[in-house]
Amino acid sequence: MAAKKNNQGKNNTNDYKRYTRNFWKIFLYGLGGVILFFLFASWGIFGAMPSFEDLENPDSNLATEIISADGVVIGKYFQQNRSQLRYSDLPKNFVDALVATEDERFYEHSGIDGRGTLRALSNFGTNGGASTLTQQLAKQLFHGEGSKFLPFRIVQKIKEWVIAIRLERQYTKNEILAMYCNVYDFGNFSVGVSSAAQTYFSKTPKQLSIDESAILVGMFKNSTLYNPIRNIQGVKNRRNVVLAQMQKSHMISKEEKEKFQALPITLHFKLESHREGTATYFREYLREYMKKWAQENKKPDGSDYDIYKDGLKIYTTIDSRMQLHAEEAVAAHMANLQEEFFIQAKKNKNAPFVNISDKETQRILTQAMKSSNRWSVLKSLEKTDEEIIKSFNVKTKMTVFTWKGEKDTIMTPIDSIRYYKHFLQTGLMAMEPQTGSIKAWVGGINYKYFQYDHVGQGARQVGSTFKPFVYATAIEQLNMSPCDSIIDAPFTIPVGRHHVTASWTPRNSNNRYLGMITLKKALANSINTVSAKLMDKVGPEAVVELTHKLGIKSNIPLQPSIALGAVDITVEDMVAAYSTFANQGVYNKPQFLSRIEDKSGVVIYEPIPESHDVLNKDIAFAIIKLLEGVTEGGSGSRLRTQGGGNGYNRITGYPYMFKNPIAGKTGTTQNQSDGWFMGMVPNLVTGVWVGCEDRSARFKSITYGQGATAALPVWGYFMKLCYADKDLKVSKTEFERPANLSIKVDCYTAPKVKDTTAIQNTDEFEF
Repeated sequence: MAAKKNNQGKNNTNDYKRYTRNFWKIFLYGLGGVILFFLFASWGIFGAMPSFEDLENPDSNLATEIISADGVVIGKYFQQNRSQLRYSDLPKNFVDALVATEDERFYEHSGIDGRGTLRALSNFGTNGGASTLTQQLAKQLFHGEGSKFLPFRIVQKIKEWVIAIRLERQYTKNEILAMYCNVYDFGNFSVGVSSAAQTYFSKTPKQLSIDESAILVGMFKNSTLYNPIRNIQGVKNRRNVVLAQMQKSHMISKEEKEKFQALPITLHFKLESHREGTATYFREYLREYMKKWAQENKKPDGSDYDIYKDGLKIYTTIDSRMQLHAEEAVAAHMANLQEEFFIQAKKNKNAPFVNISDKETQRILTQAMKSSNRWSVLKSLEKTDEEIIKSFNVKTKMTVFTWKGEKDTIMTPIDSIRYYKHFLQTGLMAMEPQTGSIKAWVGGINYKYFQYDHVGQGARQVGSTFKPFVYATAIEQLNMSPCDSIIDAPFTIPVGRHHVTASWTPRNSNNRYLGMITLKKALANSINTVSAKLMDKVGPEAVVELTHKLGIKSNIPLQPSIALGAVDITVEDMVAAYSTFANQGVYNKPQFLSRIEDKSGVVIYEPIPESHDVLNKDIAFAIIKLLEGVTEGGSGSRLRTQGGGNGYNRITGYPYMFKNPIAGKTGTTQNQSDGWFMGMVPNLVTGVWVGCEDRSARFKSITYGQGATAALPVWGYFMKLCYADKDLKVSKTEFERPANLSIKVDCYTAPKVKDTTAIQNTDEFEF
């Protein structure tokens, strides 16, 4: 009996030992299998894993950012609107909200939260998963949502853990958090917190309030479900959950939580678009430049830069504040001027684009039809010209531009062309003469509807704004001064002189002649005969040579008539040329780039400024004094007057009442097709052109069509806004007077200009 019990005890002991051995075998084999499984995953047996280089430089498809001189992102080039930010760019309230809601132990674990994983396994995932922020980043960067098939999902989860551990080894916690914020898709073409903050709140991340941060953090759960544009109540509920989590984690007080939970959802939603926003015309000009730059400048590995994916940072000379002031000035004046233009067009039955039987109108409309997308599409479908033209007369629904906002309407495509041809366009550029830095660029009234750039793309006749080039040539070659006198009287340049094929007798626009007059008064009143006489004395060759030294690229004919502005020049070239006078005779090529950096912040390009001497300081200053006379007692004198009282007047613009030195010149071309104003203060030169796309569309009356009415008010309002913005430091001082000035410039004291709302044209050229 004792032996039997002894044998039973031995058997129990042996069974226990066998069970124990088997348990440890299973455990060790299982552990080894798990380790081997992880090793296989890390070796890429279950699919490619990211390399060290991939972790260092994940393919994040970053948008290229256009950054103003004052540090504001004014636009982007992208396929995905994704911008990279650093941890330091995030406000503390956003970081607190993200950690409290998505990963409370983020700063404690090493990529995998063991406690959270065990909890998820014990609950079979019914209370949510256990993915840490690092795991979510791994999923976003390298394999997305993955398969729903369980075996594949397990493999993907293992790979996710491996990548998460590698990320934790490779990066700091703050870097991981910033990377996660950079890759999440918030919907509405906004990838990353930087883009989302701009899209939903028109702010940078640093500017986000606590409740705004809570809204964006709430979207991490599901940006489609918690989209503020489609589900306000759901977004509010989710925001309040985030705020509750912040209070639970002691990041905000109970009182703060209740205060922010009671707030309504307030958005400043604006999709970032290539065709809308700030500096649209400049951004398109820059895009074309960057395309050529990318072809000529290669990456270190020899591949091409992609401005839509490589996350470049393009630092420009544009000042975002000055750009906004310029756009506001254009909108303010052009909306009112357009209203008057429509009124006059309705009254004038013979105005272009009103009477369809007019041959010129028909030619323009036909040309516009053939240049349209509709014509190209129908032509590709093998439609005949007759069929296509017929389609332009079929009424259809469309959205059109108005100065009071977009308008849904029904009209024929040909009527829409006629409608758009009535719109006055403008070009404005402001430049710092001492550096050539372009500070503001407005190429038209609305890029979405009018893509033609009237600053760098479109050259128009400049009228009397060309005359200072003639005066500068005369002062240099004939040793003249602004105080020298010349006779204002009719005269004729005969056939054969200066290549003239038919005798030319220039006339003053008002057919009045003043006799003996100083050059300063002649330019102030833009007297045609004086400019023509000076041209006759120096010859067109000398004037054209000077314009080329001043950076004007237009092909200017060697004809005396150019003295009155029968020349097409871009706004950009005109501003650069006038800037030479303000910069003591030194020409600076317009500069719009400061530098280009890659996504890592490494400078990959810095432009070399281009400049050269054109005139000596004395001659340049003499031209400045001549141009000051224009605003003291000539065609630009309304800048000094009260003008239209306390409000806006369509003739004089706004009341400016400038007291500081201003050098400027108005310009008006034949039949009022183009109105110009070039205005200068010591550290800012700005040019403004106004006119219709087609020259045959114009004001009938010189009262509205002249440069002093069409263009000068834009300059005046722009400068008022700049002066009101004290951070800009736009000069109100005298232009620098050269030491030992050799040219007499102080001729007379200009009489006080009377306030008038009907200053007549003094700068129209006639042949």
